[in-house]
Amino acid sequence: MTTTVTCEPTYGFLPCTTKVWGQLFLLVVYEYLLSLSEQYITSGSNLFFKMFGTGIFGASLFHILGMFPQLILVLVSGVSASEETIQTTATISMGLLAGSTIMMLTLIWGSVIAFGSYDLSETSSSSSNPDNIGGTSSISSNTNNKKPFSLTGYGVRTDTETRYSATIMLLSMVPFLILQLAQILTSATATRVVVLISLIITLVLLVSYCTYQVFEPWIQDRRLEYLMRKYIQRNLLHRLLSPNGRPDEFEIKKLFHRIDKNNNSRISSTELRAFILGIQIEEVGLDEEDFETKVVEEFDISGDININEAEFVRGVSNWLNKANNDVNDHAQGETRLFHISSKKNNEEKQSLLPSKKGSEEKTWWNYTKAAFLITLGTAISILLANPLMDTVEDFSTSVNIPSFLVSYVVIPLALNFRLALTSIASVRHKTEKAASLTFSELYGAVFMNNVSGLVMFLGLVCIRDISWSVSAEVLVVLLICTAMGLLATFSSTKVKFWTCILVYLLYPISLLLLYVLTNLLGWS
Repeated sequence: MTTTVTCEPTYGFLPCTTKVWGQLFLLVVYEYLLSLSEQYITSGSNLFFKMFGTGIFGASLFHILGMFPQLILVLVSGVSASEETIQTTATISMGLLAGSTIMMLTLIWGSVIAFGSYDLSETSSSSSNPDNIGGTSSISSNTNNKKPFSLTGYGVRTDTETRYSATIMLLSMVPFLILQLAQILTSATATRVVVLISLIITLVLLVSYCTYQVFEPWIQDRRLEYLMRKYIQRNLLHRLLSPNGRPDEFEIKKLFHRIDKNNNSRISSTELRAFILGIQIEEVGLDEEDFETKVVEEFDISGDININEAEFVRGVSNWLNKANNDVNDHAQGETRLFHISSKKNNEEKQSLLPSKKGSEEKTWWNYTKAAFLITLGTAISILLANPLMDTVEDFSTSVNIPSFLVSYVVIPLALNFRLALTSIASVRHKTEKAASLTFSELYGAVFMNNVSGLVMFLGLVCIRDISWSVSAEVLVVLLICTAMGLLATFSSTKVKFWTCILVYLLYPISLLLLYVLTNLLGWS
């Protein structure tokens, strides 16, 4: 007599299968949909940040929205799981959170070095160039004297603020360290106390991090600087560069006189604000007052709160030179960085100041679009939570591997795919600033993944009365994060290429460590 194994469709209509290849196909489809939800939520939250700029939103909600997909997966699967499956679901959820952190600090971190490395013997031009007001270092590109690639001679440079970001990331390890007591203690009550204390500390860290950014907004300012540079590269470069790739002084002076409405040969704060509104700086996330202050600081050499023609030409030229250096990818023999048709140039120069009505309509459209994208991404994440977790568990059982290993590798891959691509694209500018800002983004993402994910997970452990069985995952996160945090905090600002090889190796080492702890040492 044969027994037929059947499956029950999730929600009564989603497909299901008992075949390994069918489960693998569903896993791929769900992964793709999950990456779409992450893309929608990220795009919507970025658009909100671009409209709100820095402030309370940028310090808290913007970061939390970025973690929405994994938080929703943990929350929905944890709340809806039955008593029989809650333990397995909790293990998969912790594997997801741990896998995301480890992937960011190993594979993506290593890729920043691999794709952003340049000859470290090349000197920075910022210290020797008196016109470099912003202090942004760019690497001089002398292709005739360029040294051959070497593991110790190539790498990236980082700034001091990157170390501070890594130090803040290290603070997120405090609750992970405390949770190690749960593996040592034998009493269930004592374990509950440890979990509760860790939950409280994690909540304090999350609130403190968001509050700190409001009163000490240097973390937001770094993002402001990154977005400002992106605006310059996308807009001013095309309009104000001459055909040979140098600042066009004639066009810059024309722009100055166009801003100078009262023709007194000086740009006042009122005229500057009209200029800022005209170029729609809010589209790239810059608050009007932030941008106005930064322009005055960089342009007003005389200190009279007004900007004369010479200061304006000098300041804009400096902007263009710095942005031009950023996009110079050290391509050998490349003398022209921008090949723009004169027709496109003329079209972009024709209209600098759009109408107020059009700007207002676009603002409301951006609000609507951002809300729609976040809602759509959230809905997809909620819909996918249960079928994805069920498919991970079924596939793991079919191929006889621990389910947490699948969630440790597969789900974080979908969630961090776009982050990896944007990080690589950013560091290919091959400058100290590009590498520093990219590393800071990674450290901030790791911090938020650690604290927000742990708050959600520990909250479910307390509410659903789940037994503690994820000590191995917590220990691996503690070891990898601590090692990478100490490396970034106390090492030299020069990160050599060979470092990325060791960091890449940390990923398979973390998998091996998880296997040893769970399968050989019996950690639960």
